[in-house]
Amino acid sequence: MLRTLAFFAGLAVSTCAWSQDEAVPAFKSIDSVEARVQGCVTCHGQSGQGTENGYFPRIAGKPAAYLYNQLIAFRDGTRKYPPMNYLVAYLPDPYLKEMAQHFASLRPAFAAKEQPNVAAGVVERGKAIATTGDPSRGIPPCIACHGAGLTGMEPGIPGLVGLRAAYITAQLTRWRVGDRRAADPDCMKRIATRLSETDVAAVSAWLAMQDPPKDASPESSNLVRMPLSCGSQR
Repeated sequence: MLRTLAFFAGLAVSTCAWSQDEAVPAFKSIDSVEARVQGCVTCHGQSGQGTENGYFPRIAGKPAAYLYNQLIAFRDGTRKYPPMNYLVAYLPDPYLKEMAQHFASLRPAFAAKEQPNVAAGVVERGKAIATTGDPSRGIPPCIACHGAGLTGMEPGIPGLVGLRAAYITAQLTRWRVGDRRAADPDCMKRIATRLSETDVAAVSAWLAMQDPPKDASPESSNLVRMPLSCGSQR
């Protein structure tokens, strides 16, 4: 199994853009979780911190259950991105769970925040969506579920802080058009389909500009606070 993942680590090098030493596969012991996640590091960084290519997200510190659910979705084909689908295609549940728990436990430094080249009005619209929502269109604020510091919520809601605008835009667009889905009731699909393309660009830009909090750990589960029932929290 380790040889299989090592092979895909080489494949990932050819499909992912990287220029940082932290994205070069390296480990001290072959019988270690660090060795078993080397297929991940060329895109997501040695500590899951992400790389200079904004399309490959930071995964460090996200809830373990969220990461595990995404790995299962990639393996089973319900979330589609060919390099990821191939990478985890034959990995069993315990292996994926170990990978998820490993990256969830890490807290590497954040990269410098992004400064998207957008108009002030666009940024203000993004801030409004993220912090207060748009009640007239049934859009709750991002912080209601993803946390005041945008670090996510246990067990299944990811942090948004540290993500690039391009990645956020791509994921929201996939939710909008039905290419990405989650366990029912799929709260993100309900929210994303209420966003216009302009809203997506605005909230993506604002989120990418936010400073990370001192404690980047996900918040504890709080179903009472959530504006919608969400299958990922079960």
